[in-house]
Amino acid sequence: MGTQLAIVTGASSGIGYNLAKVFAENGFDLVIGSNGDRLEQAEADFKALGVEVTAVQSDLASFDGIDEFWKTVAASGSKVDAAALNVGVGLGGSFQQTDLQAEIKMIRLNVEGTTHLAKHVVQHMVANRAGKILFTASLASEMVAPGEAVYAATKAFILSLSKSLAAELKDTGVTVTALQPGPVDTDFFHRADMDNTQVGQEGKKESEPYDVAKQGFKALIAGDQHVYAASLKTKLEGAVVGLVPDSIIASMHEKMVRPTDQ
Repeated sequence: MGTQLAIVTGASSGIGYNLAKVFAENGFDLVIGSNGDRLEQAEADFKALGVEVTAVQSDLASFDGIDEFWKTVAASGSKVDAAALNVGVGLGGSFQQTDLQAEIKMIRLNVEGTTHLAKHVVQHMVANRAGKILFTASLASEMVAPGEAVYAATKAFILSLSKSLAAELKDTGVTVTALQPGPVDTDFFHRADMDNTQVGQEGKKESEPYDVAKQGFKALIAGDQHVYAASLKTKLEGAVVGLVPDSIIASMHEKMVRPTDQ
């Protein structure tokens, strides 16, 4: 049994799974949430690391789903020491052609669901005068991103929320960190229908999700406001993104997300 508790959303796969794994490796008990069919296996994997794990299968894109998840957290009676608000999806394609319902669902999950859960987490941690929050944003949150316009906008919201909360909470004992990965070897691009793009292919070779998670965990524990993870290429891109004209960034990004068969 761990001496600290972490909650992780989107923990059934990808970066979320690996964040939960790193927490477990560092002795944190877990409450994990996802709507994915791999949550049960994830729960077993983390229990094998010697910590207590509670898995909550709920739709984190819905108001009731977030409340269901948080009620389970609150019912434990334990203080939440760390929260990784990671759940999110992507969608590629030209805005004039992409499916509106898919984009609305993405906004509800990436923006509304994350904001809703963050409200619970912040109020809980401030009351305890201690806690650490990690938001999974993206390198795209600072970029002009044709071909991923709505996704990038949702992550820009998360980055802005994270930075603003870090400033608001600076004297409360609560720290807020934004994790900003570039392309990562997960099923993100497959689910976003972006397998046949340059960025989708780069994700398979540029960064491993476990490395991203370890860097995110390290920054969280240190109380850093943000971290670009995990490859050197991502760190360099993050360092210069604000120095390059938007038109150049847009052109580069458009080429990266354009299907390779076009």
